[in-house]
Amino acid sequence: MGCSIWRTRLNFGQLKAQSKVSHQLGAQTHWNRTKTISAVQELPGSNELHSILQQIGHVQQQISNGERAKAEHVDNSISVFNNFGTKKFPQAIIIGVKKGGTRALLEFLRIHPDVRAVGAEPHFFDRFYDKGLEWYKNLMPRTLDGQITMEKTPSYFVTKEAPRRVFAMSRHTKLIVVVRDPVTRAVSDYTQTLSKNPGLPTFQNLVFKNSSRGLIDTSWSAVRIGIYAKHLESWLQYFPLSRLLFVSGERLVTDPAGEMGRVQDFLGLKRVITDKHFYFNQTKGFPCLKKPEGSSRPRCLGKSKGRPHPRIPPEVLLRLRDFYRPFNLKFYQMTGQDFGWD
Repeated sequence: MGCSIWRTRLNFGQLKAQSKVSHQLGAQTHWNRTKTISAVQELPGSNELHSILQQIGHVQQQISNGERAKAEHVDNSISVFNNFGTKKFPQAIIIGVKKGGTRALLEFLRIHPDVRAVGAEPHFFDRFYDKGLEWYKNLMPRTLDGQITMEKTPSYFVTKEAPRRVFAMSRHTKLIVVVRDPVTRAVSDYTQTLSKNPGLPTFQNLVFKNSSRGLIDTSWSAVRIGIYAKHLESWLQYFPLSRLLFVSGERLVTDPAGEMGRVQDFLGLKRVITDKHFYFNQTKGFPCLKKPEGSSRPRCLGKSKGRPHPRIPPEVLLRLRDFYRPFNLKFYQMTGQDFGWD
């Protein structure tokens, strides 16, 4: 009868042990089982009890192993999910130009489900080329078949070595250049620098070598970047014109859906980004993305975008426009597009 009572108590204890076993590790279970066996060895029918406890321990060990196997399966599933897809060199790069609208273009492209892009500018082909192509590829997001890997670094367009380096990576790379009226672009460039360095000389003091003679200082980067025809010549030494798409920075503001249609066609993507994605922000003066489903606010570019420009004397802007005119006309001829800057 003593053994019968102990069996009843042990069966109840077995149920309790099984209900808590998911919180016990193998080592702790073994220690508890050893203590229990030692405690009952001196009781009547201890041999039978010892056998029962061994059976309970065997069951607990099986459950514990099962829980660990399940956990390992979940961990492995998470690992596979995080590593879904593969890292590839970008099939398309936004190579320019600074203050042309490259950030807006990239943010608009991110709407497309088949575009994966690096957030920060890698600056691989101008600053970090010595780190090697594997380092560069490792910066890229993972993509699935049918998706496009992209990056943007606007300074590539004006970097002498960049065309050769990009070509060495892949001659099939598609190149996108966002261009803007070079006069307006120069003022925007100056405005950005001025916000970081309030002690900067005036625009007119920097733009002229000799203000009385009206000679433009082409060594100043704000001026030099806008000589688009000169920079394009370097790229055409390595890539055919068909590999380049020139996006109008002005039309990206006035007709974002239209320009994005051209970009999607160039990249071989379905036209997913349309008018329904945009609204015009009157305060900032450029389009914003309508708020995504589940978001509390629309997506606009940062506070630094759309900042007011300082007042530049009209005669200074006129001289700068005269300087750019022949370069603009040559750029129109090279690209087969009239951007209407004159």
